[in-house]
Amino acid sequence: MKQVSLFLIPVLLGSLVIISAARTNNVERAVNFKTADGTILNGTYFAAAKPGPGVLLFHQSNRTRKSWEDVARQLAAAGINVLTVDADPKKTRKQRWPGKLDAAFEFLVSQPGVNRDVVGVGGAGVIGVEDSVETARRHSAEVKSLVLLSGETESLDFLRQASQLPELFVVDDNDEYPPIAEAMELLYVTASSPSRKFVHYSAAHEAPWLWYEPFDIGKVPAKGGHGTDMFKVHPELPGIIVDWFVTTLIKTPGHAPADTVACASVINQIQMPGGVAQVSQQLFEARRKDPEAQLFPEISVSTIGQDHMRAHDTKSAIEVLKLVLLAYPESADANETLGEAYLADGQKELARQHAEKALALLDSHGLPASSWTDTEQYRGEIRRGAEKILKQLSPRSHNQVRKGSMVASKHLTLALPQT
Repeated sequence: MKQVSLFLIPVLLGSLVIISAARTNNVERAVNFKTADGTILNGTYFAAAKPGPGVLLFHQSNRTRKSWEDVARQLAAAGINVLTVDADPKKTRKQRWPGKLDAAFEFLVSQPGVNRDVVGVGGAGVIGVEDSVETARRHSAEVKSLVLLSGETESLDFLRQASQLPELFVVDDNDEYPPIAEAMELLYVTASSPSRKFVHYSAAHEAPWLWYEPFDIGKVPAKGGHGTDMFKVHPELPGIIVDWFVTTLIKTPGHAPADTVACASVINQIQMPGGVAQVSQQLFEARRKDPEAQLFPEISVSTIGQDHMRAHDTKSAIEVLKLVLLAYPESADANETLGEAYLADGQKELARQHAEKALALLDSHGLPASSWTDTEQYRGEIRRGAEKILKQLSPRSHNQVRKGSMVASKHLTLALPQT
């Protein structure tokens, strides 16, 4: 593929100047602000009803900020303040880096009620994706989530180094600017975050190459496969993006559940000789920087441990399931599964402790049954499994089991390995 440089000559930054803010309704208003070199940027600000995080959205070069309106309104309704920014395609080179990016970021975080330390950035198309990644790089302490649609970036090193940044990548094989699909796959495999997610809409064949998106402006017919154009063809996509930002900015700021495909290298490492100890140490090191860091999904590695159980290799099962519990110590599921492994290995007291811990966690009603599901049906499965362990260990009554589980919950603790 012929490479076209998208980098621009940086401009010196100065103070942010707001030119106007024309109100359109209670939560949505058109805004204008200046970069240090005097360039006027147009945007729309969508205010949430109460203080909360912010999201900055960049559009693709052959669209305007209006292409993000539906997502922005949904985000505002969910409690996230949003700024969409216009870039005149004829002035794209003059408006980019770093003046436009920093001016837009500073405008967003300067608004009343915006938590400047919890910000998400989303971008569509080659320009929008590049702007988003560069904004995240320039404001890495504040940016807690990324959403990238149909683009590429020359800041691959940042994605490689941002080891815990939640990132959502979206691409469609029907993109009219191939090889965008390959470019997005490159971004995904280069990124190192275990919580990154890839939404890939597949087609029988990719579209033929016709022209470059940043310099198109109507030369290539739109087919609904590029950037925000995907919203019409895939009506569920705006909801996926909104849910991603709600999860990573409100529910668990800066974090998303670990993804099995994203964690493939770690999962494979666990299955190699000495791998469990290595990953345990990696988890310890990651949590020194971020106490909430995860390196793998609970259910995926638990399945590995249960496979060892089915092969009657209880020692390996216990080793793997202890790692699962190390990563997810408040999971009733992880405790019950490890209890089964200890029982099969003849370690009765440890089996009892973990079964009772599982029941205590279920009875607390303050925590989910596991990191991946909390349905009543699955809670029932865990409870039946834990009670079956205890029944095989002791003829004590059901009430005694419940009482014992509460005592066990006070004494059973797991600690990360010490250096």
